[in-house]
Amino acid sequence: MSSDESQNAASSERRDAVREKAQQVKARQSRARLIRRTTLAAVAVAFVAVIAIVVTWTVSSSASKPTMSPANVVDDGFVVTDVTGSGIGSEGTDPDGSAQGDATETPAATEPEPTPSTTPTENPAVDIRVYVDYLSTGSRDFQLANMKQLSEWVDDGAATLTYYPVAMLTAKSNGTKYSLRAAGAAACVAQHSPDYFFAFNDALLRQQPEVDSDGFSDSELAALAIATGLDGPKVVRACIEDQSYASWAKTATERALKELPGTGGAALTGTPMVLVNGTQYVGKLDDPKEFAQFVLTIASDSYYKATPSPTPTPTTAP
Repeated sequence: MSSDESQNAASSERRDAVREKAQQVKARQSRARLIRRTTLAAVAVAFVAVIAIVVTWTVSSSASKPTMSPANVVDDGFVVTDVTGSGIGSEGTDPDGSAQGDATETPAATEPEPTPSTTPTENPAVDIRVYVDYLSTGSRDFQLANMKQLSEWVDDGAATLTYYPVAMLTAKSNGTKYSLRAAGAAACVAQHSPDYFFAFNDALLRQQPEVDSDGFSDSELAALAIATGLDGPKVVRACIEDQSYASWAKTATERALKELPGTGGAALTGTPMVLVNGTQYVGKLDDPKEFAQFVLTIASDSYYKATPSPTPTPTTAP
């Protein structure tokens, strides 16, 4: 064999060796790509499976824990049947026991005003409904100015009084949802110690935290409730600290924003919203005289509307 033929044979063998090596590299790369795709697919399937498990667990947990509603609620409101303890805190104390000071003083304007007097056969009790957010300064002003006469009207049977805790200012407490938690706490007291609901409602408003502050913790809300002297303090504390009625307060607020019962389609637009026999009070929140006059006017109008005019009796000429 000539030298040229030997060189050609050697070159051909080198080319074959390079080609084979390239094929081997390509095959390894193909296997690596396949492994990567398979691994990514497996990871994706596992991730989806985990998400599905979490969603299923969340849904099943929610289904197993339905929203609790207070047993004695009427159209999302709590009727005041007793003003026990409402005289507490004329100066007031904070949940930690410190004096509240000037913030809880009752305005001098709350002197006795004309009371809507009634008799069972002549003038039925007026129906007063108060939609209250415990972070609303207007709700506080109304309560401070009118608490005394409201409690007297309830005691005298001149009025029925119902409070509707709502949470319109939930976003105004640095993420602590104070408005919502306070409404739920009020529901806890109404459920487990209803005779002290009026007192706790009053305490929540008198010792109202500042808007855009954290507000009271659940433990502090419980301490504020127990300070009214209510019955079953352990049960009430557990209810408040577990936020047992927070979900109810949220749904009650949503219902009020859509329509208020007995108003012919009116909806909650702000707090406080005060309705007297279904008519909204739009006067000064901190003027008890103006509110008392409004109540008397509504009561009088209702009485005359409900009382039929006497029908003249025909007389026969002799």
